[in-house]
Amino acid sequence: MDVTTRMEVASELEMSGLTMLKEGVTIALGSINANKVRSGLTILGVAIGVGVVVMLAALITGIRTSVMEGFESAGPDNFGIMRFDFSAVRASIASGREPWYNKPVIEPEEAERIARLPAVQDALYNFSFSTTLAVDARRVNGVQSSGYSSGWPAYQPGTFSSGRDFTPQEVAQSRPLIVVSISLAEELFGALDPVGRKIRVTAGRRAVSESFTVVGVFEPDESIFAAAVPHFAVFPYKSAMKRLKASNFQANIWIVPNPSFPSEVAQDQVIGAMRSMRGLRPRDENNFAIMRSDQLIEIFDTFIGVFALIMLALSSVGLMVGGIGVIGIMMISVTERTREIGIRKAVGATRQEIMWQFLVESAVLTLLGGIAGLVLGAALAEVVAAYTPIPATIPLWAIFTAMAMAIVTGILFGIAPAYRASRLDPITALRYE
Repeated sequence: MDVTTRMEVASELEMSGLTMLKEGVTIALGSINANKVRSGLTILGVAIGVGVVVMLAALITGIRTSVMEGFESAGPDNFGIMRFDFSAVRASIASGREPWYNKPVIEPEEAERIARLPAVQDALYNFSFSTTLAVDARRVNGVQSSGYSSGWPAYQPGTFSSGRDFTPQEVAQSRPLIVVSISLAEELFGALDPVGRKIRVTAGRRAVSESFTVVGVFEPDESIFAAAVPHFAVFPYKSAMKRLKASNFQANIWIVPNPSFPSEVAQDQVIGAMRSMRGLRPRDENNFAIMRSDQLIEIFDTFIGVFALIMLALSSVGLMVGGIGVIGIMMISVTERTREIGIRKAVGATRQEIMWQFLVESAVLTLLGGIAGLVLGAALAEVVAAYTPIPATIPLWAIFTAMAMAIVTGILFGIAPAYRASRLDPITALRYE
């Protein structure tokens, strides 16, 4: 066989395949149109499964976008000094404290020493605790509060709607000052301007209470974190420790490298200074941890990946329900069209052609469900993006994945009915009434 003949044969096979596909799609659409209710229910089952997959993908993408924007606002080259590497901590049921628990607390003096390093632009000391805030009869419990160095707003996504941050001198003097979130200010003061007004702050197991003066109202940028924690307060860290007896047990230092130095140089200088202050010998391991922004991103991505796998596995149940519907409707279709199958076989249709016809029909059924699910998921993503802080957007991979899952579902669950149709005896099929 010469090259020209081979090309002609290949062309004929290609045309034959396209013709069979077109014919199969036409027959499938006709069958779906003839059984609207039955087909509609099957399409609905697939649509729900695909819609959930697309919606979850949009949510995950939106959440990750918000987190990445938060890291960008804080500075991608910044890093923190922590008491221990929480990503490496493992809990056990053994008695006694874990080795990491006995690592020394990070002290304010260490932050002050690190701030003087040539490769460091800022060293922000901070820790978290809970407070109760009251103004006259208004009271808000469980406010997430932080003790911070001056300058923290430069690395937080948001702006001051009124007032200002506390100064380094006010931090050093342990002045009773407080910055509150805009939602907390509205809760405590209503329409009044909070700046210059007093708030009674209670903290700790001993319920230490003292009045603090509001110097600023901070409005965070819209994000999932701002929505999750609308009420927060920030104190000068020395005031929190001295006046409220707040614990710095989990204190850390957020390091902003000097732009004139590479981030690696800043890390080396910080590690050297910490080891020197703590009297560690060359062979001693660090009794503190350095946590970079990229490490936090990796940890978050790992968490998101596991969450996505679990959610996709659960949402696949919807596709399985749709797949079971495909088996049911295709089995009924084979039974109803037994005589048609017999006629086709009598005029020369092969088993492969019959099987192909029913596989195409089941794939078209689930493809329609996939398209409907894609539209449903896109609509839900738009609603989430419009009414929540999550910028839910459907990634391109989710569209291809959802449609592929729909088609594969149709093929897999359509194999049994298609095989049954292809195995029918033509004589018996022709006698079927």
